[in-house]
Amino acid sequence: MIDPLSATFQISANGMSAQSQRLRVISENLANAHSTGETAGSDPYQRKTVTFKSEMDRALGADLVSIKDVGFDKAPFQVEYQPGHPAADANGMVKLPNVNAMIELSDMREANRSYEANLKVISQTRSMVLRTIDLLRSS
Repeated sequence: MIDPLSATFQISANGMSAQSQRLRVISENLANAHSTGETAGSDPYQRKTVTFKSEMDRALGADLVSIKDVGFDKAPFQVEYQPGHPAADANGMVKLPNVNAMIELSDMREANRSYEANLKVISQTRSMVLRTIDLLRSS
């Protein structure tokens, strides 16, 4: 028989793990938002994206979320005219990462809220388990 409280813990823990990994990728994107290529004309940092997947855990009888893939954003790089920059090509153009800080901050807020929601579910489930134990003791 499947214990719904144990399943709740596992579902929320998997959600927290996935959002934690997503936050790491977002942090990496933000940290490299102004990185350029190392040599003239070379490509800069390319924004990473996270794809989730849902997997059925037959033992729990529930779908669990996990990271399917950490890929790369196919959006074009930004190009600016900076002739004195070490990464500038022969025309003085520098390729900048395809990272938009506003999008990353928005994604970070969403991932943080999802993480906190899963944490709240674990806290509430723990509270229910403790109340159940207290009721069983007093019986």
